[in-house]
Amino acid sequence: MMGLQIHARCDQFVLPKTPLPSLYLLSSLTSIIGQCRFNQENRDLAPRNLRKREAYVVASSNVSAPLWDNWVPENTAKPPSISDVLWPSAGAFAAMALLGKIDQILAPKGISMTIAPLGAVSAVLFATPASPGARKYNMFMAQIGCAAIGVLSFSIFGPGLLARSAALSAAIAFMLFTRSVHPPAASLPLLFIDGVKLHQLNFWYAFFPGAAGCVILCLIQEMVCYLKDNLKF
Repeated sequence: MMGLQIHARCDQFVLPKTPLPSLYLLSSLTSIIGQCRFNQENRDLAPRNLRKREAYVVASSNVSAPLWDNWVPENTAKPPSISDVLWPSAGAFAAMALLGKIDQILAPKGISMTIAPLGAVSAVLFATPASPGARKYNMFMAQIGCAAIGVLSFSIFGPGLLARSAALSAAIAFMLFTRSVHPPAASLPLLFIDGVKLHQLNFWYAFFPGAAGCVILCLIQEMVCYLKDNLKF
C-alpha cells in the first residue's frame, strides 16, 4: 500500500496514557487515514514527564472516490468571475474572426484555416492556459507530428477504415512517447484522411493549417491572459 509515514519523537511532553482514536479525513478524491501509536521507552528509568513516546501518522490515498463524483463540479472550485468568462470568450471570438478573414484570402486555393481542431485548441488555450495540453511544446509537437502521421497513413493505406484506425493509434502513441499530449491534435490525422481538399497539401499539412493556426492562437492567448490578470471585474 502506498502511503506517507511521518515519524515524530516527543521527549518533554506528558501525553495521556489512553491511546488516541484514529483520525479520518475523507475528500472526494483522497482519503487520509491517520493512526497514532505511542510506545513507552525506559519506563522504569526515566521520570514520568520525560518518558519518550513515538507517534506515527500514516496517510493513504488508495480509497477510491464515489463514482458520481466525476459527474458533479469540484467542491473546491469557486465560481469564475465575469472577467474570467468574458476574456476567454472574447479571445475565441477574435480567433475565429481572424481565421475566417484568412479563409477569404485562401478561398481561391480551396483550403481553409477554420478547421475543427483549432476550435478545440482555442478552448484549451483560452479556458485552461495552465493545463499540460496548453504548453507550447505539447501543442506544436503534437500538431506537427500527428498531422504528418495522418499524411503518412493515407499514403500507405489510402482512404478507409484501416487508415483512420492506424493513424489515430499512431498519433496517440506519438504523443505519449514524446510526452506531448495535446488532445485536439488527435483529430488532425482523421481530418486529412477524410478531407479531400486537404490532400493537395501532402506533407505541408504538417505545418498548415494546424501548426500555422496555433501560432495565431498563441498570440491571442497572450492578450487574453494579460486581460484576465489586469482587468478583473
